[in-house]
Amino acid sequence: MPKAQVHGIELFYHIHGTGEPLILIAGFDSDSSSWSVLMPFLVKYYQVIRFDNRGVGQSSALNTPYTIQQMAADTFALLEYLEISQVHVAGHSMGGQIAQELTLAHPEKVQSLILLSSWAKGDSKFQAIIELWGDLTSKLNPVLYQTTLLPWLFSDRFYAIPGAIEQIINQIQKYPYLPEPDALYHQSQAILNSDTSERLASIHVPTLVMVGEQDMITPVKFSEHLAQGIPNTELVILEKLGHACFIESPEVVAQEMLKFLTKH
Repeated sequence: MPKAQVHGIELFYHIHGTGEPLILIAGFDSDSSSWSVLMPFLVKYYQVIRFDNRGVGQSSALNTPYTIQQMAADTFALLEYLEISQVHVAGHSMGGQIAQELTLAHPEKVQSLILLSSWAKGDSKFQAIIELWGDLTSKLNPVLYQTTLLPWLFSDRFYAIPGAIEQIINQIQKYPYLPEPDALYHQSQAILNSDTSERLASIHVPTLVMVGEQDMITPVKFSEHLAQGIPNTELVILEKLGHACFIESPEVVAQEMLKFLTKH
């Protein structure tokens, strides 16, 4: 399986489809597999690059603290390794913060930016949630940890679909690459120390900000803050969807992404 050597670690990646390159950056506790439900819609039109952030999935990392900026540098190094000069960038949740830092550090690399369920700076409640999730990494086994997060990720409507959550839990139980507690703890600390709020005006690429109406982790006000701070931004609020909006309703999210991408 393809791996790129960057910054002394190995980054696992996939490339599918043809066309202009589009890189997808996963969020907290997620790897490249989280994008699977979107892939059938995107690969028809774009060369889609997915990868595992350092320390999760099949990517390696030293057991030392890391930052959002460091993960953005990993992303840039992967693009350099793949000899991609310019790319559309989409990030979900923590991946959205990584995408912001990538754009701020290397604006010439980014053709357009899509921020799903993301934020610039979390409020006190958000910080408390992430701190708790970091603390729980050492107290719960990996499968129980994953299932504990599910009510935060999905909407009331998704929970009401017969068998939907059971299917997610079954996938978790069978997945061979669940993240290690240390990696998740380092991710939580990176999130707690991240803040782009004073630099949003420096993001000049066309940007789509998208969020689920029922997102309990990164609520609508966080996306409104992004849209107000980043010039040339479109804001889309998805009715009745939660934090994991692209898993709940991949066709709707893909339609919004493609509509935006075709403009840019």
